[in-house]
Amino acid sequence: MKKYYSFFRIRFKTGLQYRTAAIAGIITQFFWGFMYLMMYKAFYISDPSSIPMPFDQLSSYIWLQQGLMALLFIWFWESDLFSSIENGNIAYELCRPISLYSMWFAKILSTRLSRAVLRMIPLFSVAFVLPKPYNLSLPPDVFKFLLFLISLSIGVCVLIFLSLIIYASAFYTISSYGTRIFVAVFVDFMAGGIIPLPFFPDEIRVIAEILPFSAITNVPLRIYIGNINGREAVYHLGLQIFWFLVLLLLSRRSLRRAAQKVVVQGG
Repeated sequence: MKKYYSFFRIRFKTGLQYRTAAIAGIITQFFWGFMYLMMYKAFYISDPSSIPMPFDQLSSYIWLQQGLMALLFIWFWESDLFSSIENGNIAYELCRPISLYSMWFAKILSTRLSRAVLRMIPLFSVAFVLPKPYNLSLPPDVFKFLLFLISLSIGVCVLIFLSLIIYASAFYTISSYGTRIFVAVFVDFMAGGIIPLPFFPDEIRVIAEILPFSAITNVPLRIYIGNINGREAVYHLGLQIFWFLVLLLLSRRSLRRAAQKVVVQGG
């Protein structure tokens, strides 16, 4: 366990060095955040009764989404992992006396956390002081904030487990580019990363909330803004834990089977 923690710490410190990329990301996310707010504001003005979420909650949802993007969006891929599989360098990893699964999990988590830390602190600092109702608000109470942290931790793990399944699938393909594009669009959409799930038609929303993708973005952010309360929050947290366990088993099994049957050509 100690060696994985050391690897995590090294990768995390390395990720914090990319400040220029972080600044560019912050500017981009501010732009997208304001663009989303203005777009939704037009709908609120035209027909307020048809909107399933108060505008102040939506504002907090969007700023949380932008600040935590590195933790909540699957398209932050580790390109070097795909490259090592495709060019055969994965053989060196398989020869090491370590768990490939644990090492990759630590690598993905450390990279995502370092990216999130660099972006969310300045973005949230500004979002909190924006005029109402365009600002990022505090959660309704301390209990909701603690539930949010628990839900966010589970959601990040679910996202990493899904990512590991995609990395394992790269062992069976010549190029994983098409798979990555499809998965990124589908998962982020169904997780509520593009449009919050309450805005979905009821028939689609019910299905989307049951699928594992909802556990990534939809549940933690809606708990924070107070859009999910009481028994509904308990229900969604239970679903999160269920998908956490299922995807943990599936991702471990997928990577183990892929590693056992891998054939590295050349030399």
